[in-house]
This record gives sequence, structure tokens and C-alpha cells, in this order.
Amino acid sequence: MSTITPFRLPEAPAATDLVAKYFRALGDPTRLRILELLHDEGELSVGVLVHRLGVSQPKVSNHLACLRWCGFVHTRREHRVVHYRIADDRVEQLLALGRALLADNAEHVASCCRVPEGTP
Repeated sequence: MSTITPFRLPEAPAATDLVAKYFRALGDPTRLRILELLHDEGELSVGVLVHRLGVSQPKVSNHLACLRWCGFVHTRREHRVVHYRIADDRVEQLLALGRALLADNAEHVASCCRVPEGTP
């Protein structure tokens, strides 16, 4: 018996399924905060991100793993410390476009009852 779980795609996913899953990675406020910090401050270690976010190290590492797997961030290891940076200028452009679109629609987005808040 097969169990359907969230974020699992069919064996042959349609392009829209993949794009939806890609954007779902950006649908978490903590992951967006991580990307914003990396945009604003450049390369940061996990420890610095934990401190800036006020979130536990395992949670930050889990979010970073998602962002890395989906191609939003790259890593650089310096001895035992792993540093993260935004992987592609287009990620920063995507964030900027999201902010620009939100500026025109913030009131509607804030009051939208169709899109759930927080982690999907």
C-alpha cells in the first residue's frame, strides 16, 4: 500500500509540479530569512545564522540543507566551519522581484485566507 506524503512528486512529475516544489522551498519564513541575511551580509557560518535567527542549530542546518539541495545556496568549508552564500545572482533577483511585487499587493497578501501562513 502506497502512502502519499507531502512534497513527494509522482514518478514522472510535470514541469509545473517541479516549479511548485521549487517555490515551496521559499515558502518557509525561516528559509527566506536565511536568504535575506545572506543577501544583506554575504557569506555566513551556521553559528552566525543560528545567532541572528534565534533558532536552534539543528533547525537552521535542516533549512540550509533544503536550500542547498534545491540550489539556492553554496557552501565553503574552512576547517570545521561551513560557510553559506547565495548560489546564484538570480536567487537575489528572485527575492528582489518578490519584494517588489509584494509592495504593490501587501495588504491583499496579508489578508489572504487561501494561502496558509508558516511552513506548508
